[in-house]
Amino acid sequence: MLLEIVSPEAQLFSGEVESITVPGASGSFQILNNHAPIVSTLVAGSVKIQGKITLPAAHKSKFSQEGDLVFIDIQSGAIELSENKVILLAE
Repeated sequence: MLLEIVSPEAQLFSGEVESITVPGASGSFQILNNHAPIVSTLVAGSVKIQGKITLPAAHKSKFSQEGDLVFIDIQSGAIELSENKVILLAE
């Protein structure tokens, strides 16, 4: 599935991923390929992205990586999934 992470300053990431786990307002949840459409608010926490990901050099410092897992900490945000495209708006 395609994931785009956008902050008020710039698009931080765009690429194919296997899964994403986010800190939802009602609790953490995971999104996999072919997941049902969803819109949710996000709270402060860590976003976990799984897949063979190449981070953009301009924003690499905002992420941490452990093998096929990539993490980014957010303060708040929103997420939308439709037709295997995830857009994460993060602060």
